[in-house]
Amino acid sequence: MKKFDKERLLLAVAGPVIALVVAVALTSVVLIASGKNPFEPYSIMFEQATFSDIQVLIINQASLYYIAALAVAIGFRMNLFNIGVDGQYQLAAMMAAVVGAHASLPAVLQVPLLLLTAVLTGAFWSGIAGVLKVTRGVSEVVATIMLNAIATSLIAYFWLPNVFGVKVGNNNTTGEMHESGWIPGFDMGDAGEIYGLVVLAALLGIGYWVVLNRTRFGFDLRASGASETAAAASGVNPKRMVLTAMLISGGLAGLAGLPILLGDSHTYSLNFPTGIGFLGIGIALLGRNNPTGIAFAALLWAWLDKASPELDFHGYDKEIAVIMQGLIVIAVVVSYEAVREWGLRRQQRRVGAELAAGHVLGATSDNSIQKEVAGR
Repeated sequence: MKKFDKERLLLAVAGPVIALVVAVALTSVVLIASGKNPFEPYSIMFEQATFSDIQVLIINQASLYYIAALAVAIGFRMNLFNIGVDGQYQLAAMMAAVVGAHASLPAVLQVPLLLLTAVLTGAFWSGIAGVLKVTRGVSEVVATIMLNAIATSLIAYFWLPNVFGVKVGNNNTTGEMHESGWIPGFDMGDAGEIYGLVVLAALLGIGYWVVLNRTRFGFDLRASGASETAAAASGVNPKRMVLTAMLISGGLAGLAGLPILLGDSHTYSLNFPTGIGFLGIGIALLGRNNPTGIAFAALLWAWLDKASPELDFHGYDKEIAVIMQGLIVIAVVVSYEAVREWGLRRQQRRVGAELAAGHVLGATSDNSIQKEVAGR
């Protein structure tokens, strides 16, 4: 491995490692300040990860987080902050649930229909923010936050009994979907069942890497995110790239809720998980927008979620995991900036050393030529 490649790998790994170390250290300080053992909670949660049923829960939860984080990462690579992933995936999941409850086709047609419904809904909702940005200059952050609120109101409207809602006790639902739209999982015996769409999450990660690193479109997207002016000078239309990135990000976001919708709940109700889009932001940051890094970050987040409830039975508050997640996000932002500055200084020193070496070599060559001329 070349020295330059080693430095790039070091810079890529240093940020997440520093963030995790700082988060663990600060969480331990909080535990000590509250008079608790700073090590036992970690031991309890690590022990939980050895149980097969918890492992299944972690993998299932991580699949949702992974898809949401990929949606956020697409925006980040374009220097866009799609904070509306949360509203996009919830609205997309509801529309897929509604279609699944009212349309009854053979499975070979029903499942693609539900996937397409979710993708188009998410893309449409994020596309509104994209259009506002490229036509009116509206910040995508402001637009997507407002769209999250509108999505919540729309969902409440769709739950009305005279629209798409079906009341089940005190729970609002969209009615059970037809079985042809259910996606069977992987039976793990007593441990439970792994969602079938975990495979889709993995394929999306592979596709994300291929598109961004092996296609012209991916190069244009990364170039536009790095510098719109430079991209425009090379023939790329920055506004078109902004809109395209927002549409793709929203389309991915629309799929984030489908593993649990098609693999477990089979309806959109008050019990449907919320907040996944916001968690995806922290996961994408920790994974540095890299599909492999995001996968590890999603598993970490899922482990904290699924292993922490056991803490309640040992005299600890399960909110310790929430504290750690928040500290990880803060530490990620700070550590990445510190690592970036360190990398820039190293690069400047290396360039300075190369220029100095070139100057000395040039001076030596000039002296040799002068001596040769004088000798003649």
